[in-house]
Amino acid sequence: MTSPAILRYTAFTDSPEGGNPAGVVLDATALSDAEMQQITKDLAYSESAFVTTRADGSYDVRYFSPAMEVPFCGHATIATAVALADRDGAGPLTFHTQAGEIPISTQGENGNITATLTSVAPHVEPVPETLLQEALEALGWTREELDPLLPPRVSYAGARHLILAAKTRARLADLDYDFEKLKATMHAHELVTTDLVYREDETTFHARNPFPVGGVVEDPATGAAAAAFGAYLRDQQLITPPATITVHQGVDMGRPSLLTIDIEANRPEIRVSGRAVAM
Repeated sequence: MTSPAILRYTAFTDSPEGGNPAGVVLDATALSDAEMQQITKDLAYSESAFVTTRADGSYDVRYFSPAMEVPFCGHATIATAVALADRDGAGPLTFHTQAGEIPISTQGENGNITATLTSVAPHVEPVPETLLQEALEALGWTREELDPLLPPRVSYAGARHLILAAKTRARLADLDYDFEKLKATMHAHELVTTDLVYREDETTFHARNPFPVGGVVEDPATGAAAAAFGAYLRDQQLITPPATITVHQGVDMGRPSLLTIDIEANRPEIRVSGRAVAM
């Protein structure tokens, strides 16, 4: 196997002990699909990003989890953008992904850089009854434990996520699910994560993201799910745009993460921001 330079960054945090780690390969030109998949398995992070540079200075980026390639990954996008800014200086970037074109801005200086991604156009769908019932059974949740003010939905902003809102923070904290059952359910409905959320107040949320289809029990910070969640909040008229939402994730895993979601009134795309640091 070719031995490329593999960087290790953790996203949506300013501490190496927090956030969601990602492998970042800034020159994946010589790597085959199998080699990218193997590198991701060896790293054992929820996702890693593999970059090739286009002639116009933009980037093709592919994302792999330990189990499969995924169309888009928010935390690895933030990690990669910060890695590029650390190397080249902050400024605008364009990533071409399987989900579409992702504009990114980076601001700050080495070791203190924030990246903001702009999602592809999102959409929100009702949840089929079969999916809802199977997901609740796999999670060990009951319908009575769901927040009635935040109805279940499937939301897409580069990848599909099932959104379920817990009525209490204690229900969110007590995550002990049937890995194989939830994995099968998610594969059947083409979901990337299950986005479990709790609303602390109108603009502050807590989240956990089971990721069994990627071969990972849980994601400590999920930028793609955050973008999809922003679209959900607007679609369900749970916020009044323009609005800025804060999501705390990874706390129950001991890897606290902070994601910021900006939702505009006259623009369908969602912006997600966060820091990232080298590990």
